[in-house]
Amino acid sequence: MIKSNLMRFYTTLVLSLFFTVVYAQESTIKYVDTKIKIDGKFDEPVWNQLPEYTGFYNYAPTDVGLADNQTSVKIFHNKEYLYVRAIYNDSTEKTQVSTLKRDTSIFLSDAFVMILDTQNQEQNGYFFAVNSLGNQTEGLVGRNGENYDLSFSWNAVWQSRTILNGTKKQYEIAIPLKSLNFNKDNGVFGVQFYVRDIKNNSWTIFKNVKRNYANFDLRFNEKFQIENLPEKSNSRFTITPSITANYQNDVLNNTESSTFKPSLDLQYNVTSSLKLDATINPDFSQIDVDQQVTNLTRFSVFFPERRNFFIENSDLFSNLGVPGINPFYSRRIGAQSSIKFGLKLSGNVSKKTRLGILNVQTDNDDLNTSQNFGVLVAEQQLSKNFTSTGFLVNRQSTQDFNRVFGVNLNFKSDNNKWIALANAAKSSNNGISGNNNFYHAGVWYNTRGLSWNASVKQVDKNYITDVGFTPRLYNYDAVNDLVIREGYYHTNAGIEYEKFYGKSQRLNSFRIINYTNDNYFNINGVLSQSSHFLNSALFFNNLSSVYYVYKHDYINLAYGFDPLRNGNSLVADKYSFGILKVGYNSANNQKLRYRVNFQKGNYYSGKRTAAGAYLNYQLLPFANLQVNYDVNSIDLDVLGKETFHLTRFTGEVFFNNRLNWTTYVQYNTQRNNFNINTRLQWEYNPLSYVYLVISDNFNNDIFRTNWGVAFKMNYRFDF
Repeated sequence: MIKSNLMRFYTTLVLSLFFTVVYAQESTIKYVDTKIKIDGKFDEPVWNQLPEYTGFYNYAPTDVGLADNQTSVKIFHNKEYLYVRAIYNDSTEKTQVSTLKRDTSIFLSDAFVMILDTQNQEQNGYFFAVNSLGNQTEGLVGRNGENYDLSFSWNAVWQSRTILNGTKKQYEIAIPLKSLNFNKDNGVFGVQFYVRDIKNNSWTIFKNVKRNYANFDLRFNEKFQIENLPEKSNSRFTITPSITANYQNDVLNNTESSTFKPSLDLQYNVTSSLKLDATINPDFSQIDVDQQVTNLTRFSVFFPERRNFFIENSDLFSNLGVPGINPFYSRRIGAQSSIKFGLKLSGNVSKKTRLGILNVQTDNDDLNTSQNFGVLVAEQQLSKNFTSTGFLVNRQSTQDFNRVFGVNLNFKSDNNKWIALANAAKSSNNGISGNNNFYHAGVWYNTRGLSWNASVKQVDKNYITDVGFTPRLYNYDAVNDLVIREGYYHTNAGIEYEKFYGKSQRLNSFRIINYTNDNYFNINGVLSQSSHFLNSALFFNNLSSVYYVYKHDYINLAYGFDPLRNGNSLVADKYSFGILKVGYNSANNQKLRYRVNFQKGNYYSGKRTAAGAYLNYQLLPFANLQVNYDVNSIDLDVLGKETFHLTRFTGEVFFNNRLNWTTYVQYNTQRNNFNINTRLQWEYNPLSYVYLVISDNFNNDIFRTNWGVAFKMNYRFDF
């Protein structure tokens, strides 16, 4: 036993010394004037001339030490493409993936991932991933307040090939530099590589990151010097024309309509770091339907943007506020009437300055006047630690206008433990003045095992953001059928402490406490709501988990609220209620995955019982099936009883990497909707698609209300 431990110690020591020597060299993306064939074989001479980057660290389920299964990476560019060669030394010849559908998370697949911060500003970047069966996923990494988010809606044409060579998983990638936002005068890329091995549920990573941070956190990227960047992209134009034929049948009103709609999307590289996007008469019938939810609150629910035109550099536009109080929510644009055209200029105008300009014009119809939407954003990196943002959001019609302008200041510490954010904004509207400000200040602290945060906000009653998302500003009075706009103050504080077990045979970690408190006060300082969230969870070595959540709310209800939607409203009064939830999540690397939970407690003046289940069965590489079911039973005594059912089925059939068939079935009794949406998608050329979409809607009694068929085809030209 002692001898075995000594051998393990010396082996680890030798490996650590070896990798330390390897990384004494400067990380460099070399320029080599050559082209290669992307075939996964690595038989070109150039691969023997390049430095090798290895020494990957564990990230999950443990973040201690070097990985047992190592990966080696080589990288270079030829002023046209960025080439990457990666070899993952697996312990088995087997492989496992969850999907063959493009632009889908690789979370449940064996895969290689590369993160690129081409401006080295730690604000936004790109990710490129390919799973072990060659399926591509690309997207954007963007700053979202104290965190980073991934968006899968951005698209680029790039090449990849995967070969399963015994226990070696070989990945070869070519990314066109024209697709990246870079500045020749800033010859440093922030780069991160990581490998997902779903078979043993592990993540391994090139630059060491502890798991209290996201593995795509741009602050931890390795700084690569890149040789001889080109002055500008070789290709400067992308044009994508499309046609859409749409048939809609409104069964309830006995009407039908047929439309034929041509569209055009363009992208022009003004410089290598500044891009101009344009869309004319766009159609978005092919995008995924929203996942419906059961909403038991008094306020609107946030749904993410899925339209590609609004996605690239979206962090510039979507991070102008904070969650729940954002002056720009792009889904407002085109919600009431169709978009005629849109223009967007976004990117870096200098090494430390980013610019975003958005202008969209909507059409007029019988119910809505034509609207113009404009956004101007300027982001300046003041120093290594401070970044400032100024913005103007404008909605304009011939009848009225709404404008919001403000400034944000971000701080991040050198040790990456501290983040702070301050916001100040003001709105301007027709015939409304005063009480139109928004202020916020927040701080976040994060170390391995311990994190906490605190923030305070003020939202005045006339801080009106017609193109934004401020749901708590608007209070619906169900008794008088009125919407009352009221300002408020909001304080938030939270703490999380988690203990990690490095040597346990069964336990991975124990989240001892995860507590959050939100307090809302009206403009006179009277407490209107106090919400408490308490959670603990036990994670096993296979990353399955058992957990509990307790929520408690005190609500000083100022207006009538009809949660059962039966016409019987809760009256204005003070309510105190809580609910306990317990659940279990299975391991993610099984063909059959599941999650179950049960909840019981109070709801306002009554009682609530709820349960949920999630099942996912993978028949890969041919199909992926999943079903979600949630039920909420609410008893408000004399006001009535109601049980809300929400069921969602998703079926994906993969004919190959380019052809797939996806079907969504959603049954939501709260919305009186039973929806079927089925879509055949064929990528017949890179980023050139044919879509056939059928949508059918019924009420809770399975009586058809409307249905439709859409056919869309586009073709992407690169010049």
